[in-house]
Amino acid sequence: MFDITQDDIQLVIEKHVLTRKPLTFKSIPVKEKRKYIMICMIVFAFEKDHMYTEKDVNEIIKPMVDDYVLIRRYLIDYKLLSRTPDGKAYWLTADLEKYQDFQIGQDYEA
Repeated sequence: MFDITQDDIQLVIEKHVLTRKPLTFKSIPVKEKRKYIMICMIVFAFEKDHMYTEKDVNEIIKPMVDDYVLIRRYLIDYKLLSRTPDGKAYWLTADLEKYQDFQIGQDYEA
């Protein structure tokens, strides 16, 4: 999909991450590749084998970014989360092992 380097991830951290613990963003990147990096960071807020309502998903994303609806849509579009056709249930589809490079320093603040 995107050719992402550690420098790309670091750039998103420097320009868009407000705090690492809890993970919050000061802005949503304009470039698609950087948005993808951002949502790959957010995916770690979800648990494998757990079903969420839309409200649950919103409550997880809201503290991280102002436009939580856009980010929820991106999580679905990039197939990191899936949902039922009626939108009543959501679940993590991303294999978190494959996204470890995006799990930024959870032990300290930016």
